[in-house]
Amino acid sequence: IEEFSPLVKVDFKMRNSFSLKAEVRKDRMLNLNFNNNTLTEIEGREFIVGAGYRVKNVKFRFKFDDKNRTVNGDLNIRADFSLRNNITLIRDVDLDNDQVTGGQKIFSLKLLADYALSRNLTASFYYDQNSSKYAVSTSFPRNSFSTGIIIQYNLGGL
Repeated sequence: IEEFSPLVKVDFKMRNSFSLKAEVRKDRMLNLNFNNNTLTEIEGREFIVGAGYRVKNVKFRFKFDDKNRTVNGDLNIRADFSLRNNITLIRDVDLDNDQVTGGQKIFSLKLLADYALSRNLTASFYYDQNSSKYAVSTSFPRNSFSTGIIIQYNLGGL
């Protein structure tokens, strides 16, 4: 098993609250079988591109318990796109015969926005979508997504 995660990574955070990220990951697993003289190779490559922005001093006003309240904090927004290609090959050691037996192309989109309501309380919104197209014709393409809101309270906050 060999894995370069990341093989190359660049991460910029600029003064104007904008951030950029690019990453390349690579992995490979080899399995030698002496019973039928085959070598199974599972190879994967992934490319990730991300961007983010921090909006400073965002004010939210809401009414709670018949009183107007104002919350002031930073809003962090992040988006990541990734494309992963996995392929599974079976190679015959005695013969010059390679067969693709599995693999898939996976596209992923992840969005995250979080806001600090107080020093210990954070609210987050997330969206995660995955689309897969398989390398063999016996499998169907697959799409999935999840979204939600997370309220996180830190008990030991500093």
